Amino acid sequence: MPTMTSDITGLGVSRLLEAIKSFNSNIKFYQASSSEMYGKITEPFQNEKTPFYPRSPYAVAKLFGHWMTVNYRESYKMFACSGILFNHESPIRGVEFVTRKITQGLSRIKLGLQDSIELGNLDSKRDWGYASDYVQAMYLMLQHDEPDDYVIATGQNHSVREFIELCCDELNIDIKWEGEGLNEVAIDVSTMKPIIRINPIFYRPAEVDVLLGDSSKAKKILKWSPETSFENLVKMMIGSDYQKMKSKC
Repeated sequence: MPTMTSDITGLGVSRLLEAIKSFNSNIKFYQASSSEMYGKITEPFQNEKTPFYPRSPYAVAKLFGHWMTVNYRESYKMFACSGILFNHESPIRGVEFVTRKITQGLSRIKLGLQDSIELGNLDSKRDWGYASDYVQAMYLMLQHDEPDDYVIATGQNHSVREFIELCCDELNIDIKWEGEGLNEVAIDVSTMKPIIRINPIFYRPAEVDVLLGDSSKAKKILKWSPETSFENLVKMMIGSDYQKMKSKC
């Protein structure tokens, strides 16, 4: 829904900034910018100076909001900062996101409530961190003396495939990959049935294959660094969903 996305994610930022300017310009404003703004990356690591190349209506709208925040900060001396956050996950991530789709789906499969999950690009890589760590970074940005923009990331990336494999390990589901491309499946070795399938409907029209953040600036100025590893994040998420599903059975 590109029009609605533009109106809310893009113009919504303008409305808030203009309201602050008109009502009380001393109010601090935090803009939730996104690593998706980098899109078709031109550098192996993305930092605050990396050129943006958005590849979706959401990313384009986020970029509008990001630059509008910079514009109000420079034009009206407002405390307006942006956190360019790479993917941040938790057990309460929305189920429409691929991480929760995987953790919820595999939990249901383990409990016999579902046969398989349909996914898109298994080799897409993201820099995944824990949302709680990233909220701490947001707080530190707002406590700093001067407003600025910061990349918040772990500096490591992992594929969707790796996320699936770690979840299966936690649930003691032994899988093997068979086939290629759209015909690739993950087979549950105990049943010899496919539990992961590929559906082209879940591929993006303009795919963002890899994102990897460089949060050196935040580490130096804000004294921030992520505390939760990718492995512990996955354990937390799959454990939460499995226990929720199990309690309902």
